[in-house]
Amino acid sequence: MEMHVPAAVLEIRQQPASQPIANGIEFSFSQQLRAHFDKQTNAMWSRWSPDPRPCFNPGLLSDIRTYYDFLAQSNARLNCHGEEHAIEYVVLASGIPGVFNLGGDLDLFKQLIEVRDRQGLLCYGRACIDVLYRNYLGHDLPLTTVSLVQGECLGGGFEAALSGDVIVAEKSARFGFPEILFNLFPGMGAYSFLERKVGQKAAEQIITSGKIYSADDMRELGVVDVVAEDGQGEVEIAALIKRRQRNRNGLSALAAVRRRVHQIEFSELLDIVQIWVDSALRLNPRDLKLMQRLVSRQNGLGDSQQVH
Repeated sequence: MEMHVPAAVLEIRQQPASQPIANGIEFSFSQQLRAHFDKQTNAMWSRWSPDPRPCFNPGLLSDIRTYYDFLAQSNARLNCHGEEHAIEYVVLASGIPGVFNLGGDLDLFKQLIEVRDRQGLLCYGRACIDVLYRNYLGHDLPLTTVSLVQGECLGGGFEAALSGDVIVAEKSARFGFPEILFNLFPGMGAYSFLERKVGQKAAEQIITSGKIYSADDMRELGVVDVVAEDGQGEVEIAALIKRRQRNRNGLSALAAVRRRVHQIEFSELLDIVQIWVDSALRLNPRDLKLMQRLVSRQNGLGDSQQVH
């Protein structure tokens, strides 16, 4: 059977263009993904700007994979303005005001489901967990991963945020899994990460309620670590890095211990993706109509904020 998933999921991208900036160095992976290293905090920041919708389209997934290859090859060291610096923090953030990420490419899902392309769905799901799992592992480097959530953080966007060691959210950020609204579930890590963080009952409540949660709600549940005032997320992360400076080695090692105790294996995520694919292929026409409504909301940021 012909596989209809776009080749961008599979292709290898070019190495990034780089240029010096005032406090570090900037990297351009594509129009959808840029990164910069801040030598004052030893933090590498990436910001995505997906187009045409703020979701994980195949091209963005390929760009993220290229960026993560770049991080892995750096061995957590970077030449910046002629000096070598350690990369101690990797921060995941959005370049779109008001939206962290709206999750999976629902328009692509709908197309693949309609042509019964199981391999295409599996390929897309595998591409998602490939990048998510690398961030979860801290890129196999002695560093700390941080998710900065500003704005809407839904579905796969929420899963991406959960892959970080630390989640900082601005006060107006909103979290949720809308998949249950069209009779599906979030299949790229949501259950695995939430169950380890907050337990089975709370994890299943978050996933099955279809509810939108505030940043304060998520902090009370133990999902979000720090809530910052709106517009102060970057400042809060700089302060967090400063507070952790003296104990950074021990805290980074503790994150590795947490991963060992929680034991989220890639095979677990892959098995769940396969369950997700089988479930997606059982969706009926009514479910697909509801999915299409959410695609329409993804197409307009104002409408997307009304998903609840």
